[in-house]
Amino acid sequence: MKAAVWYGKYDVRVESTEEPTVESGKVKVKVAWAGICGSDLHAYHGEGIPVDEPHPVSGQKAPLTLGHEFAGVIEEVGEGVSGFSVGDRVAIEPLIYCGECEYCKENHYNKCNSVGFIGLQADGGFAEYVVLTPNTLHKLPEEVSLEEGALVEPAAVALHAVRQSKIKVGNKVAVFGVGPIGLLTIIAAKAAGATDIYAVDMSPERLSIAKEVGATHIINPAETDSVQTILELSNGGVDVAYEVAGVEVTLANALSTVKKGGEVMVLSIFPQPVKVDMLQLTFKEAYITSTLGYRNIYPDVISLIASGALDVKKVITKKITLDEIVEDGLKLLDRDKSQAKILVDVQA
Repeated sequence: MKAAVWYGKYDVRVESTEEPTVESGKVKVKVAWAGICGSDLHAYHGEGIPVDEPHPVSGQKAPLTLGHEFAGVIEEVGEGVSGFSVGDRVAIEPLIYCGECEYCKENHYNKCNSVGFIGLQADGGFAEYVVLTPNTLHKLPEEVSLEEGALVEPAAVALHAVRQSKIKVGNKVAVFGVGPIGLLTIIAAKAAGATDIYAVDMSPERLSIAKEVGATHIINPAETDSVQTILELSNGGVDVAYEVAGVEVTLANALSTVKKGGEVMVLSIFPQPVKVDMLQLTFKEAYITSTLGYRNIYPDVISLIASGALDVKKVITKKITLDEIVEDGLKLLDRDKSQAKILVDVQA
């Protein structure tokens, strides 16, 4: 079969690999669509993939097949598996965890001491077929397409962050960075009852999409002072600022735009330590909180997509084939910040 395999920094190869065989207690999925995530870009840049030592849960290390946002159709069901049948359409929840630490025992799998992801610490969905355990599978209703199924994972990141934040119906919020997760955060915040949503990004194309999915105000910091603009438009600050850019200056700006007692919710991954204005944080009695992934939220995300409350299709900006994943996917996202979500048609 064909798969996109990570060998090292800037070394992802689309090559022929051995098709996996189903084992007892597992399910074989024919992958239909897979999304390229910012974490895949981090991996492309050489970060996050186990190289010297295998991951403690998956037992795998490089070379690894990338891809953790994907959906497909069950091709084969292993002995002892119940609740799933050949032909079921499924979205994959890619968290891997030990199941034994204190956090796993409390159902906080995303806090597992050995947390990882299919597609980053185990072979993932940029492949024609993948064999998975049943606990990673979620059936898709007829109302949800396989393309939308591939967007359940990033939508879960956004919805989890909005739920974990202090947002209330009628609140004003700001979203700093409107790539795929930022756009989905806007959609989730709107569904949660935010009235004023300020979207901040340097890409006019992404800001246009942000307006389409629910932002009430779009702000390009290359053209105006984003902090001053938000403070003026919001009459003193927002209740919650979501930081989805992963840049020190956006974290600082997010803190500057929240009102006293407000909250900065960090969704992004900061690869390096950053400075925080603790004096401002203290005088505002504000909060800085963060989330990693999600937990126990896939059924709700799928239901919201099915009902139309989360219109995830609007974040798709490009569709490519697996053969094109390096040049028209990873490399394109690196240089073209107008792109939001690029989907890979794995079987094309």
